[in-house]
Amino acid sequence: MLRCPKAVIARALCGLLFITGASLPLASLAAGSITVVKQAPFDKQVNVTDAVRAECKLPEKVSEFVKEFADKSYDKVILADNVSAKTPGQALSMKIVGVTGFSGGAWSGAKHVTVEGTLWENGKVKGTFTAMRYSSGGAFGGYKGTCAILGRCVKAIGKDVGGFLLAPSMNAKLGDAK
Repeated sequence: MLRCPKAVIARALCGLLFITGASLPLASLAAGSITVVKQAPFDKQVNVTDAVRAECKLPEKVSEFVKEFADKSYDKVILADNVSAKTPGQALSMKIVGVTGFSGGAWSGAKHVTVEGTLWENGKVKGTFTAMRYSSGGAFGGYKGTCAILGRCVKAIGKDVGGFLLAPSMNAKLGDAK
């Protein structure tokens, strides 16, 4: 009897799938398009300093980073001013529901951003999430400003949401959200 290590068998099967053009289940999720809100607005209840609101451009950055990471999952990502259940196909709306970001960069403490989102498919809710990330600035954080640190948070959220889009669920907690 011929004995083959599992790794050799796995490589052979992957090669066969590649050569024949067969796809794994996640690959089927990558097709199509999604509409993402162009700016994730601040929730009316969130307290954001005027400096952060004016200078950090978090609403735009959240959506841009989600687009960047969703581009790996979809054939086309469309940014639109208004996204709702009425948006045809798959549509993602988001809003920023929490921000801690006092001026002073890393010297004024850790920063965080929390985003809530709803994914629709043809008018029906397909998934919801709360994504939160915090950062103290990482290596050399003392040399980074508040917007740079908050930008680091929203980039991580964009990556988290990109992963969520591959396997959406209800009430998902992404990143540091508990």
